[in-house]
Amino acid sequence: MMRKLLSCILLSVLGLAPVHAQRKDHNFDVAKNLEVLNTIYKQLDMMYVDTLDANEVLGTGIEAMLRSLDPYTVYYPEDKVRDLKSMITGNMGAGIGSLIRYNSQIRNVVIDEPYAGMPAAEAGLKKGDIVLSVDDEPMAGKDNEYVSKRLRGDAGTSFILKVKRPSTGKILKMKITRRAIVMPAVPYYGMQKDGIGYINLNSFTEGCAKEVRRAFVELRNQGMKGLVLDLRGNGGGSEQEAVSIVNMFVPKGRLIVSNRGKLARVNRDYRATVEPVDTLMPIVVMVNGGTASSSEITSGALQDLDRAVILGTRTYGKGLVQMTMDVPYNGQLKLTTNKYYIPSGRCIQAINYRHARGGYTEHVADSLTKVFYTSRGREVRDGGGIQPDVEVKPDSLPNIAYYLSEVKDSNEVLLNYETDYIARHPTIAPPSEFELSDADYEEFKQRVVKSGFKYDPESEKGLEKLITIARFEGYYDEAKAEFEALEQKLKHNVAKDLDYNKEMIKQVIENDLVAAYYFQRGTVENMLRKDKQFKAAMELIGDSARYQQLLQPVKKGK
Repeated sequence: MMRKLLSCILLSVLGLAPVHAQRKDHNFDVAKNLEVLNTIYKQLDMMYVDTLDANEVLGTGIEAMLRSLDPYTVYYPEDKVRDLKSMITGNMGAGIGSLIRYNSQIRNVVIDEPYAGMPAAEAGLKKGDIVLSVDDEPMAGKDNEYVSKRLRGDAGTSFILKVKRPSTGKILKMKITRRAIVMPAVPYYGMQKDGIGYINLNSFTEGCAKEVRRAFVELRNQGMKGLVLDLRGNGGGSEQEAVSIVNMFVPKGRLIVSNRGKLARVNRDYRATVEPVDTLMPIVVMVNGGTASSSEITSGALQDLDRAVILGTRTYGKGLVQMTMDVPYNGQLKLTTNKYYIPSGRCIQAINYRHARGGYTEHVADSLTKVFYTSRGREVRDGGGIQPDVEVKPDSLPNIAYYLSEVKDSNEVLLNYETDYIARHPTIAPPSEFELSDADYEEFKQRVVKSGFKYDPESEKGLEKLITIARFEGYYDEAKAEFEALEQKLKHNVAKDLDYNKEMIKQVIENDLVAAYYFQRGTVENMLRKDKQFKAAMELIGDSARYQQLLQPVKKGK
């Protein structure tokens, strides 16, 4: 008996010794490097030829340290804590409630898109209005950041804004009182044809689950037969809000997501804690590469529990969880503490962050992912985001539309056309019906051509690169005629490109114009008219047999 006891003690000591030694070595390394860092900075501060700014030098050191970890571990000094709170709550601080942009043609900031119910909209500001001054301080030549800082301030404070309306040439002077700007998590929801409801959720900020619940109940009371939940471009936010949304559709007690990390005390299992709102209604969740974090918890849990069909393209693949901690002098540290695991047991993190050599990333190859199983036995995989049950790729934005809409045109022909259109049309059709006429588009096309608009066609750039390679490898002379013929076919022709990409460019203009009349809600509603993925989601809900089949495991042949 004594021999057995001694053996157990010996095994315990042998097993614990390496762990104890590793912990001791780690603690020594931490203490050593902190002492070295402290000594080096003290010597620099005392002896370096120039006077050092401690906030800048040590701040750079902190940022470099965190960069070697992952992009979600971030230090917020006291003057940046407001940015963190805005991200968590959706409260953008106090201001006028409008997007602004720099007009490169007139070298002045202009109003771009006022938000519904905010001071800018209530004051009557319109797209294209030129910001002349804020409290008599001229804004000519100032960039977006400079003007934005002057428009923001404490809630309840007022200032005098002077703008020029380009359509009339009139100078307008108005007193505006700043208010807290809170962006709606659900910018639009509504009943679509055939009794199918649609909810657009664009962020997981505090309280968003209540907004989704309210929208769902209202649509169901209107006779909704199926739901399309749009999480495309939703970068996530609160994990608890994601749990609450999933809880709406799955039975009480079901595991929704688990957090696992280094410290056992911060590990947690999140379950459905209240009775669901509905467990039977067909649901299609739309996702894309911008669907991340809490959006992936929502879509992934609904997929793993076979409660919804996921449609679109593969999601971003963020399987990490962050928490915030106070640091001295009123700062905050947002740091990654856990990986999360959805009900099948998989983690969908797509990138491994390595900390050696200053930090680098490794993408998880599809061949290295592992198979997991949903509640009904369907195969799903970890690593690399949520793979949709039905893949539907969206129409891509053509290069010319990107140059016209993403402030790449120094002539600002798109902005000028839209500003003039708004001036000529006091009202337009409802968002679900509004469409630019062929005559309107032809007018826009002629404006673009006459303006001398230029952009870099990718096909021409690709051909130039191919010709360079062919010359280098000695193939060009033999294929010279073919290259010259192809060069002629790909020759830059703005008018032709505007005709070829007419439908997509029209859609860009329509979305911009609808935003000016019906705000963000109207933009979402208008976009659905020509949304290929939304159309596929509607068709899927309408096909009950196919919907149910997608939720069944694939039978493998013998």
